[in-house]
Amino acid sequence: MKSTAEMLGYGPNERVLIINADDFGLCHSSNKGIQKLLTDGVVSSATIMMPCGWAREAGVWSASHALLDVGVHFTFTSEWDLMKWGPVYRGGSTESLVNMEGYFHRDSKTFERRADAEQVRLELIAQVEMALQMGVNVTHADNHMGSLYGLQTGRDFLSEVFDVCAGFGLPFRLPRFLLLESGAPAPPELAAQALKVAAEADRKGVVVLDYLVALPFQAAPNETYAQFKAQMIALLKQLKPGVSELIIHPALVTDELSAFHGEPLKRGMEMDIFRDKEVQDVLQSEGIKQIGWKELRHYQRRISRP
Repeated sequence: MKSTAEMLGYGPNERVLIINADDFGLCHSSNKGIQKLLTDGVVSSATIMMPCGWAREAGVWSASHALLDVGVHFTFTSEWDLMKWGPVYRGGSTESLVNMEGYFHRDSKTFERRADAEQVRLELIAQVEMALQMGVNVTHADNHMGSLYGLQTGRDFLSEVFDVCAGFGLPFRLPRFLLLESGAPAPPELAAQALKVAAEADRKGVVVLDYLVALPFQAAPNETYAQFKAQMIALLKQLKPGVSELIIHPALVTDELSAFHGEPLKRGMEMDIFRDKEVQDVLQSEGIKQIGWKELRHYQRRISRP
């Protein structure tokens, strides 16, 4: 079986990395931080949470920076107490997607249990179309909090995701080869399930990743930047051959962010980590090639032509 990296023309032993800044559009602090990382070439790409209040700022800015890789962060959960959002679809009912206040459910488990698949499909389309209407040159799609993967109850919405991504010609964040948080390969049963889902994406013409990696989203007790950096360097050195995406959630640490976000200091660390010279030196010394999602989108659209 060829890896995604080999499909793109890379060698079987080459390590190719996409660094994606999630949660673009969440708030002004996230936007300003991610804009800087994108324009400085520190991250490869970002994805916009279209239902959020600051999505328009992110979208309009992205439309004026069309050469940068910006995608849609499919959002179906609203996890914070003081900052909430709900569906962007306005053409019919979204009742199964929201709570009594009209906001998305707080967690993925509730979403998986209650969501109607057709309402999910329409909301997926609406989020992509909203970005396109703003002029965003949408390069890819991924998923906020993993709500569409069925990780909590086993009820996933990936068939709907693949259909929508195929329709718009967008690759999607999904690992072909599953890794545990330790970096070790997943048990055979889970690994086989990941390959099965990736095969469905292949059949529908949607390009996916080889690997998906990240450090824990929540800070450890009394975690220091030095500890975080050591973990990131170790993760980079352990990357396997193929296309890996590494997820971060950078933001400027401001009063705005601290007012609602449970991990503002960790977001600040993620803002700094790939601007760190030691980390950049590791990327270079390890021979890790950085690419953007546009390369995957170009391949997907090329092979899907009749």
